[in-house]
Amino acid sequence: MQSLIPSLVCIVSLLFTTVTHAKQVSVHDPVMAKEGNTFYLFSTGPGITFYSSTDMHNWKEEGRVFPGEPAWAKKAAPTFNDHIWAPDISFHDGKYYLYYSVSGFGKNTSGIGVTTNATLNPRAANYQWQDQGMVLQSIPGRDNWNAIDPNIVDDSSGTPWMSFGSFWSGIKLVKLDASRTRLAEPQAWHTIAQRTRPAGIPDDEAGPAEIEAPHILKKNGYYYLFVSWGLCCKKEASTYHVMMGRSKDVTGPYLDRTGKDMARGGGSLLIEGNAQWKGVGHNSAYTIDGKDLLVMHAYETADNYLQKLKILDMRWDKDGWPAVDPQDLNRYQSRQQP
Repeated sequence: MQSLIPSLVCIVSLLFTTVTHAKQVSVHDPVMAKEGNTFYLFSTGPGITFYSSTDMHNWKEEGRVFPGEPAWAKKAAPTFNDHIWAPDISFHDGKYYLYYSVSGFGKNTSGIGVTTNATLNPRAANYQWQDQGMVLQSIPGRDNWNAIDPNIVDDSSGTPWMSFGSFWSGIKLVKLDASRTRLAEPQAWHTIAQRTRPAGIPDDEAGPAEIEAPHILKKNGYYYLFVSWGLCCKKEASTYHVMMGRSKDVTGPYLDRTGKDMARGGGSLLIEGNAQWKGVGHNSAYTIDGKDLLVMHAYETADNYLQKLKILDMRWDKDGWPAVDPQDLNRYQSRQQP
């Protein structure tokens, strides 16, 4: 029996090494939904990359949503290269709505579209994405806003609103019609968050007013607006961090902890990067099975700043503001299954 002990030690050591060095899920701009007992994760990538999991730790790559490219993509964004940006997933009246954006990097030659499905399970008999086309487009020289980074929230009467935007004049909110695939008429638009854009920046340039990736969570009688300030995609120079405000009304004003309107440059910090993790941001937020979760990406310094999935528990302080533990950036480890 004693002769078996070294072998058992080696096996346990090998298993521990395999687990601790398992490939993590590498995503940008993750969003998540749960159907049945399975979580589905969607992210920026060729055709929209998506994954499935039953525990939010072990993820199976399921391929891509679009087998080709959206029919309208190159017309709205001539430099579109098959990478679909910043999806958003929502469920309404028996149907899933997956919003997405196409763009040229650093340009507001952009468009937001939506595709629908009865299920998220790619092995279900009724699984079929049906693209509903473009919802919204930004055109340089006409629009001083950028049609990317959509997120859908229903107000207290069940009316859907889409927040979106990046740089330029900040984060916009526009009402959708009952189909959830088109703008409501007459159109209702609001600016809900922005940063100061210096005078003299040409309209066709993003400029330094770094704000994007809105996500609105309805909770505790408030609408909580999360946005990312700073720069993504710059490896060690990435400065993404998550800022927040809240409002009693979906259209705002969204005020930070000090009472400053986010439409006037306000915002309170929720989480930022550290020495181990850079570019922390482009989050989504959910209440699932009674737990409040912050889902986002972060760049791991020790892995040449490769983007990694992070899912953090959100708690609430005595004043009703969400909080997360930055140490959870190290504690949460995703595992991509073969």
